Amino acid sequence: MKVSVIGAKGRMGGNVVTAVAGAPDMEVGLTLDAGDDLTQVTTANTDVAVDFTVPSVTLTNVLALIKQGVNVVVGTTGWTDDKLAQVRQALKENGDEKQAVFIAPNFAISAVLADYFSGIAAQYFESAEVIELHHPDKVDAPSGTAIHTAHSIAEGRKKAGLGSVPDGTQTDGGSRGQVVDGIHVHAVRLRGLNAHEETLFGNAGEQLVIRADSFERSSFMPGVLLAARKVSQHPGLTVGLDAFLDLK
Repeated sequence: MKVSVIGAKGRMGGNVVTAVAGAPDMEVGLTLDAGDDLTQVTTANTDVAVDFTVPSVTLTNVLALIKQGVNVVVGTTGWTDDKLAQVRQALKENGDEKQAVFIAPNFAISAVLADYFSGIAAQYFESAEVIELHHPDKVDAPSGTAIHTAHSIAEGRKKAGLGSVPDGTQTDGGSRGQVVDGIHVHAVRLRGLNAHEETLFGNAGEQLVIRADSFERSSFMPGVLLAARKVSQHPGLTVGLDAFLDLK
């Protein structure tokens, strides 16, 4: 399998190149970075393109790769419902029913499982909040993983018929975090951290904490390689590595 890497000179992209080169069933195709011509990436030299760039350009990259008929795995965060809708529309317009795009808020298996478990736990607790902690060089806040977890919690609460999370706050200068789908999400940026998330659940007299820690970028690579191997089996747009983990 030939895997081309977009954003190959970045911290995550460089790790992807190393991981692909070390996988027995893969080989590195093209390695591109800012300013390089994406039209070089075609089905003739690439089975899967992996995008680890920045939120400001990843949508443009994905739309270009769709036009070229290439399957894409995306690890760049910053995706909104509108951007996902553009990807779905581009796939439809391209007319290739077998073409696939996969977008993951997080490739760490621990984080994916924490998100999944949070969606289950949300059905049984009155209160829920999310805290994500990252290094200060991360460009977006809150993280895409935390946003995805908030949506998972909201969906779990909806299934259980729960109403709004109780919150009697009357004054707030921003300390209550961003509200995502009715769930408060807090972002911490601190030197020495890598990627961490806590989901807090509370009932009267009890608390559940689900925490995932990724201490180095190598923790994301098994998930990236898994996605590269499986993306072609899932035509259209797939969001979230849980779809490839046989959790449901």
